Amino acid sequence: MKQNTKLFLKTALFSVVAPGMVAVFLPLLIVRGRTAGGGATLGAALLLLALGAGIFLRCAWDFVVAGKGTPAPIDQPKRLVIRGLYRYSRNPMYVGVLSVIAGWAVLFGAGILAAYAAAWFVIFSLFVRFYEEPHLTRKFGDEYAAYRERVGRWFPRRFRGNVP
Repeated sequence: MKQNTKLFLKTALFSVVAPGMVAVFLPLLIVRGRTAGGGATLGAALLLLALGAGIFLRCAWDFVVAGKGTPAPIDQPKRLVIRGLYRYSRNPMYVGVLSVIAGWAVLFGAGILAAYAAAWFVIFSLFVRFYEEPHLTRKFGDEYAAYRERVGRWFPRRFRGNVP
């Protein structure tokens, strides 16, 4: 249990520094001084913010508990994480971060944040394609290859018409 406590603390620190910066601090800095929307806009924004935060937190939990590591590149999971939301998407943590940014964009009616989210999607896509996937293939071999066949990069395969 002591090992998990250390991993949770490292995960919390990483989450504040990296995803916290990308999904909370910088977007709020970009829209500082703007007024938040109300009514249905507020409801939609809060839904996206809560959904994104929940996705991220569940994924971080699975990295610690199932993977015995953290989301930080310097302390990655020791085991391939294929449970929880990772049963449906190979990259739900990034989807969560992007959902939080989208929530801020809706809340403040800020097209600049929609563009910011799109830029981060490109960055995440390039990182996944050219670093993470080759790294995971080397580290987990056939287990990761089989996982890639079953689970879509961003969205569940059944949404694309391919039931696994």
